[in-house]
Amino acid sequence: MLKTRRILWFSDLGRGDVALVGGKNASLGEMIRHLRPAGVRVPGGFATTADAYREFLGSEGLGQRIGARLEGLDRGRPLPEVGAAVRAEILRTPLPGPLVRELADAYAALGRETGREAPAVAVRSSATAEDLPEASFAGQQESFLNVSGTEALLDACHRCFASLFTDRAIDYRRRLGFGQLEVALSVGVQHMVRSDVGSAGVAFSIDTETGFPNAVVVNAAWGLGETVVGGRVDPDEYQLFKPLLDRPGTVPVVHVRIGAKDCKAVYAEGGLTDVVPTDPWERTRRVLGDEELLLLGRWVAAVEKHYGTAVDVEWAKDGTTGEIFVVQARPETVQSRRHVPLLHQYRLTGRGERLVDGLAVGDAVARGDVCLLRSPAEAGRFPDGAVLVTTVTDPDWEPVMKRAAAVVTDHGGRTSHAAIVSRELGVPALVGTERATAVLRQGSPVTVSCAEGERGYVYAGAVDYEETETDLGALPRTRTRVMLNLAEPSAALRWWRLPADGVGLARTEFVVAHGIKVHPMALVHRDRLDAEERRQVDALTEGYADRTEYFTERLARGVARIAASRWPDPVVVRTSDFKTNEYARLVGGRPFEPVEANPMIGWRGASRYYDEGYRDGFALECRALRRVREHLGLDNVVVMIPFCRTPEEADRVLAVMAQEGLRRGEAGLQVYVMAEIPANVILAERFAERFDGFSIGSNDLTQLTLGVDRDSAELSHLFDERNEAVTRSIESLIERAHAAGRHVGLCGQRPSDDPAFTRFLVGAGIDSVSVAPDSFSAVKLNVAAAEREQG
Repeated sequence: MLKTRRILWFSDLGRGDVALVGGKNASLGEMIRHLRPAGVRVPGGFATTADAYREFLGSEGLGQRIGARLEGLDRGRPLPEVGAAVRAEILRTPLPGPLVRELADAYAALGRETGREAPAVAVRSSATAEDLPEASFAGQQESFLNVSGTEALLDACHRCFASLFTDRAIDYRRRLGFGQLEVALSVGVQHMVRSDVGSAGVAFSIDTETGFPNAVVVNAAWGLGETVVGGRVDPDEYQLFKPLLDRPGTVPVVHVRIGAKDCKAVYAEGGLTDVVPTDPWERTRRVLGDEELLLLGRWVAAVEKHYGTAVDVEWAKDGTTGEIFVVQARPETVQSRRHVPLLHQYRLTGRGERLVDGLAVGDAVARGDVCLLRSPAEAGRFPDGAVLVTTVTDPDWEPVMKRAAAVVTDHGGRTSHAAIVSRELGVPALVGTERATAVLRQGSPVTVSCAEGERGYVYAGAVDYEETETDLGALPRTRTRVMLNLAEPSAALRWWRLPADGVGLARTEFVVAHGIKVHPMALVHRDRLDAEERRQVDALTEGYADRTEYFTERLARGVARIAASRWPDPVVVRTSDFKTNEYARLVGGRPFEPVEANPMIGWRGASRYYDEGYRDGFALECRALRRVREHLGLDNVVVMIPFCRTPEEADRVLAVMAQEGLRRGEAGLQVYVMAEIPANVILAERFAERFDGFSIGSNDLTQLTLGVDRDSAELSHLFDERNEAVTRSIESLIERAHAAGRHVGLCGQRPSDDPAFTRFLVGAGIDSVSVAPDSFSAVKLNVAAAEREQG
């Protein structure tokens, strides 16, 4: 007769043991055996087996009693009533004596490893059908942290067994066709990492919103990780660029968002945990530094490589030792399985009042009536297709969420329960709105939009929108490069699946206006601000000892996210091209900007960069771009200078750039010039001596060639890029630039709107056209057709 294996140590387990100890515990064993030698720290421990669980079911007829209770579902009994009865049957049935003894012995051995008689441990459930590619049971069973003493351990194990029959778990198995008694439960007992005085969170080896495979996304909060996983806290969010994690001398942390982190989970007196408010300094401080993120990012990449699939990792930092540990790992089950070459795009076509905003989960738009619920107990009054609005969700909410058109919560980050489940269900969600339950009114019609980038919005009323579908696999290859115009860093990753040839125009103005908000000169010359302007600047730059670093860091990370989305293809980044009236609207901008009669042809672009009135501000831009290329490692960035009127002006700008460490030709740096002034065409050879390429700004070139204000309604009938004066200029520039060995592209709206203009550009020999992402597919097809026509 075979001996029943009730306890196995993680070090004896591997990923082939899911049927024996569940996905979670098998994964811990796999990492300890294969990744710990490579430096990945994983706390040790042991697991009860599926055999031990089935032995428990066989004692005192427990399995038959559970089955009898579950039959009540087929007779129409309510799920909460049946679930509560099953759990009660389990908890009143004592654990088998042999299992009790072996648990006590293993716990004592764990204590000897640490030199403690009653070590604190984490006790986690691990179902044998958990973390499968086609089903994710993770998070449906209980976990208990800071468990100390044999009696507390036995009680926690007992409660883990009972949690296999939570209402949500029973419902989930029924929906997926799993037999209720077929799934067994293993309990993992693991050394407790003192993250109660440190930090913890989750990390993904893939961008959870877009499926972008070259990102590691890390969420982090103070204290134990249960507040992050449970969605009770708005955590920090960091994004690392995976391909450069091992490049010496680079720190590819391309995005940092500091969350509110208004609470944390800590050890409670007498055992287990409690949630307490964070200190004010914790709310504004980063949880993880760059070096810690690099370490964690490399570990996540190593786990992904070992498993051969995208992974979801839980981590914890011990506040007493400073060491970081991986405490769980499982397959990512949503984005990593999306291999359909169809791109669905949503775009609002109507307007409505913005009511609240939050972190967008998914990229869809949904409409419905608001249904405010305080707890899952109110699920009976939730109508199918309504917008679920609540403070925070947990697994008990899942039966409601699957009936919702959209989900909106006050609390939570991208790895909260609401975000994870909404992704799996394909339901758009807004999390971390902070005030949705206070602002949105019961029964009022709203539109939830997750199609506008990192932030999502709830609009009043039923706002019109359109949905398009593109078969990316059907798009043809073209000789002419078709590139993207991008401005918003948070939206850049949405378009990674487009087979574009890079970014032909990345506008820094969006990052400055929306992500930085401060005039760069106001950070350098704070003495020129009045009291109110200083107050506003201080509020925005809180936490930065050097206020100029606020500008440099934010601009660098914004550009880096765009560059990462297309790496290693070229990403052409235009330095700031605000007009003086636009600069003046930035915080602290008024003292530094003259009032001009015609800002469109005033002090803009290149003329500012060497002028003492903006020279220090341009230095910050250069510092940011240098950081992107050298420190973050994204050397696919090409710098482009706008509105450069003369070759002599070009020399002065290039000299300033060189003084700031951006030397054309050094470390592969290319510098382009916008061709938007007739002088750029007339003196093409001289500009070609100074720049590596031209990008035609067709709007300004048309305006200045025809002498037509492009914003004038009265003159709109004269504004036409197809005018012969404009097309001859374009043909001339292409011919002469090519003779000098220089690249010529065009970034503008016209190719998106006019297939005939696209044919003209292809016929003229343009090297690239750069268009908005939502126009990419149509322009690609038009370019291909033009190339076929012209041979």
